[in-house]
Amino acid sequence: MTGGQLRKLRNELGLTQRQLAHLVGISQAHVAKIENGKVDPRLSTINKILKVLTEGERRKCRDIMTKTVIFAKPTDKVLKMSTIMIEKAISQMPVIQDNRVIGTVTEESIIKNLQIDIANETAEGIMDPPMPSIPEHTDVSMIRPLLEDHPGVLVVRKGEIAGIITRSDLLKTVTKVC
Repeated sequence: MTGGQLRKLRNELGLTQRQLAHLVGISQAHVAKIENGKVDPRLSTINKILKVLTEGERRKCRDIMTKTVIFAKPTDKVLKMSTIMIEKAISQMPVIQDNRVIGTVTEESIIKNLQIDIANETAEGIMDPPMPSIPEHTDVSMIRPLLEDHPGVLVVRKGEIAGIITRSDLLKTVTKVC
């Protein structure tokens, strides 16, 4: 395969040289030299480039998850949770009891329970079912359907919550420049 053919494949996918370099693990300058026929790359480098260009880089959930998960307890008051949600710019909090996720408090669950004394209501009183959990090595492509029905997905490593992926995290992967 020639450098020109690689450039054509890259352009068809809408990738910049910089993005391709990042996905392959080489410098942008090296990609430019390969495409211009100025260097004869190793076979392993060509194979990595072709893998990215033909199959796409399969990103894993551990690569895009937010590692700091902010939890609520069943007895936490809505006032406390909503204050945290505003301060941390988050829209949901898993509710945990005895190291087990038992529900989720979301902006929506707070709003649908609005009443004069909502600030004193507990997480347990307004929470929705728990968000789904997936292993950290799951392909990102697998979580899109889950995020259509849930506000987030918890990412698990060795039985422990290691992170969370929300719709916002998924949007960041679209707009992120490699």
